[in-house]
Amino acid sequence: MTAFTRGSTGMSPAAYGSDFIVDLMRAFDVEYAACNPGATFKWLHDSIVNYAGDGPPHMIECTHEEISVALAHGYAKATGKPMAAIVHNIVGLQHATMAIYNAWCDIAPIMVLGGTGPMDLTTRRPNIDWLHTALVQGNQIRDYVKWDDQPHNLESVGESFIRGYRVATTEPQGPVYICYDADLQAQRIEVPMAMPDVGRYSTGTPPAIDPEALRLASGWLAEAQRPVIIADFVGQNEKATSALVDLAELLALPVLDRVGRYNFPSNHPLDLTGAEGELLAEADLVLALNVKDLFGALSARDAVSHGSFSRLTDSTKIIQVSLWEQRVRGWTTDIQRIPQVDLNIPADMSVALPQLVAACREVIEGNSASPSAAGEREQRRARLTERHDQLRSEWRQRAQETSEQTPVSVSKLASDLWDCIKGEDWVLVGGNLAGWARRIWDINKPQHFQGGSGGAGLGYVAGAALGGALAFKGTGKLCVSLQPDGDFMFSPGALWTAAHHRIPYLTIMHNNRTYFNSEEHAVDVARNRERDVEKRGEGIWISGPEIDYAAMARSMGVYGEGPVDRPEDVIPAVQRAMRVVQEQQLPALVDVVCQPR
Repeated sequence: MTAFTRGSTGMSPAAYGSDFIVDLMRAFDVEYAACNPGATFKWLHDSIVNYAGDGPPHMIECTHEEISVALAHGYAKATGKPMAAIVHNIVGLQHATMAIYNAWCDIAPIMVLGGTGPMDLTTRRPNIDWLHTALVQGNQIRDYVKWDDQPHNLESVGESFIRGYRVATTEPQGPVYICYDADLQAQRIEVPMAMPDVGRYSTGTPPAIDPEALRLASGWLAEAQRPVIIADFVGQNEKATSALVDLAELLALPVLDRVGRYNFPSNHPLDLTGAEGELLAEADLVLALNVKDLFGALSARDAVSHGSFSRLTDSTKIIQVSLWEQRVRGWTTDIQRIPQVDLNIPADMSVALPQLVAACREVIEGNSASPSAAGEREQRRARLTERHDQLRSEWRQRAQETSEQTPVSVSKLASDLWDCIKGEDWVLVGGNLAGWARRIWDINKPQHFQGGSGGAGLGYVAGAALGGALAFKGTGKLCVSLQPDGDFMFSPGALWTAAHHRIPYLTIMHNNRTYFNSEEHAVDVARNRERDVEKRGEGIWISGPEIDYAAMARSMGVYGEGPVDRPEDVIPAVQRAMRVVQEQQLPALVDVVCQPR
């Protein structure tokens, strides 16, 4: 078949409607399509495996729609481009809804494709086609996708796909949903379809900072005595992360990383993540960069009253640079509370940060006659470096102090894993060991970290880690997933997909045998009500019986070790599993029984 690419035109050789959809996927370099099979897209399925031949797109078989979408979510974060997740009419879409909402909250670009109908009721099978058809199907997820469509005929399919791809990849990014009627997919093409020149439908250029806002922001930053940067989703673009390092170094600015993406090197002397309370309490200026929940980032929470109070003084100036408000919906309150800001700048990080660096450099060069300002910056740099080193030392000391605990302490596990992987070309594709990976590991490249929790609900990490590992397959990188046990039980079938498609990555099961977040809530409520905290595990602990995750992995064709609960056994088990991943290019899992935190 013709391999259409961006900028190419001509007549599609497609014989059926679903073939033409595949041509569009190829034109936009959609390399993979993840799905659990369904009757309403059986024609699209046939076109992927027969019309596309050896691909792309390549079919990735999943055991659940939530895994399909989470896989596409992780792939998008690793590559910066969408892949497709195909879901079966309203029942498959309902299974996928949690994963779609996660992608929405995590601004991940995904092309969710679906089948429905037939919309022509005279061609529906009795019972089943009626139960699986809705008017219109997109209503089910419209409040947490950027756009949805159900093209009426073949002539509309091209424009629909182009718009969907462009909307998904325009900042702020997010999932889109396109639904194809069964009859449209099955339709025989009698007159050849013209392929659009997709190169002429490119995503818009990112918005820059308004000149007056740039003048104010750079002036405030250069003059501040105790400035602080808070970064969250800066790392969607590598150009933005390098500019953030330049800005921090230019003005000796401490950076607090909210880990929505890779934003700032964890071992950089100006990384002060972990010292939020002390820095914000004395800050005279806060620069918030693509922070999803700025109100929360600037606040502390009272565990007793459940109220919030500001960490800042009344005189602290706040500059916000973000595009989050461009994706607000009325149905979901993931928009967060509105913070007070003194300068609100809607701009894209990849453009805004280089602008800020250049403008701030002009300001300080213009003030070169004043050596006191430069001296103050150097004093601040020295003070911040000392505090950074102190934090890292305290975390390493914590790992050492808990090194003999059984089950294994989370800090010790993070330290042992770092000893195993630090000499490798590694990628963390999922999880973070309750924050300990960033505290102990040197995370200093965009590839090292794909982002934090991934949205709002459990069941994300297993599929997303698989998607990240798929993105790096064949590169020689060691992909590692730090898999929480409770999250894993929502989507364990991801391991079967890993084995079936021979996707090499190392899963470390963070097995604390509890939904620990809920356990903390149970303790807080019981204490506040003067009740028995010893019952905190009822309905929360994952025990009685304990789950054998290594046996579960082996049952699905994945190398499994464990449960490992003695600290001296962790490194040998991880090293054996690493050899499977690196030498045999297969997935492996090590189940490590851990302390609750």
